[in-house]
Amino acid sequence: MTPLITATWPETAIEIGVVLLVAIVGRFILRRAIRTGVRASIKAGDHPEPTSSAATNRFLGKLSGALNGRHEARVKTVGSVLSNAVDVVLVVLVILTVLRILGVPLEPVLAASGIGGVALAFGAQSLVKDYISGILMIFEDQFGVGDLIDTGEVVGTVQEVGLRITKLVDSSGEVWFVRNGEITRVGNRSQGWSTATIDIPIAPNQNTTKAIEVLGTVVDKVFSDEQYADVLLEKPSVLGVNKVTPGVITLTILAKTAPDQQWAVRRDLLATSLSELQRAGIRAAPPEMIAASQPTPPAS
Repeated sequence: MTPLITATWPETAIEIGVVLLVAIVGRFILRRAIRTGVRASIKAGDHPEPTSSAATNRFLGKLSGALNGRHEARVKTVGSVLSNAVDVVLVVLVILTVLRILGVPLEPVLAASGIGGVALAFGAQSLVKDYISGILMIFEDQFGVGDLIDTGEVVGTVQEVGLRITKLVDSSGEVWFVRNGEITRVGNRSQGWSTATIDIPIAPNQNTTKAIEVLGTVVDKVFSDEQYADVLLEKPSVLGVNKVTPGVITLTILAKTAPDQQWAVRRDLLATSLSELQRAGIRAAPPEMIAASQPTPPAS
């Protein structure tokens, strides 16, 4: 009967020692290369180019700091995943090599592990899909903690980004755990900027030129307000008459804001505009006419 393990002293021990030494050196080199790549990627973070707007430059400076922090976290996560993958691959290679040195026939082992691997992969394919999707999402920086995103199924603020699960909280406070493999599209409302559109309805027999001048002073006043220094990226634009319907003339203001900051700007501009127009003697359109000018929702 052929022995299962064949070993000779000290040749077998030397061969195993060489394999372990090569594995340790290889692990050190690979992990060092990963750490070097992580540090180089962190240092190579992009910075925003200067623009013509001081407010925009301030915002982009703050945004750059936030994005650099997210970039650093993202790169470190990917580096950790790669380091763990290196350890797993090296351990498997060392075990197989040592078994071969000891004379253990690997064909039955590989055949059994192959069958088991196929069965495991078939049963855990959704889990693998989640992890791969999570790694790609983190690497591509599709979203980060604090971002308001639309995943198609739910709109909410990101609370946690994991390799398998993304945790969201919607506007009602409900917590959602979304598997990364099930996210096929992402709309990120916290990257770039947002736009506030303010429609001001006035009566049809009013002086629109004077009304536009009043709105111009309102825009100047709001833009110079310190509370909006880091919110408004540029001075809001008075577009003038945007729509005319029976009983209503609609004037429109457009404001470019920091991401997801348009709501407060819209409320303030609307309230201030109506107040200043009333003070200037320009009447607002009657509520019933405003309601009549709104488009009728399609029948379900």
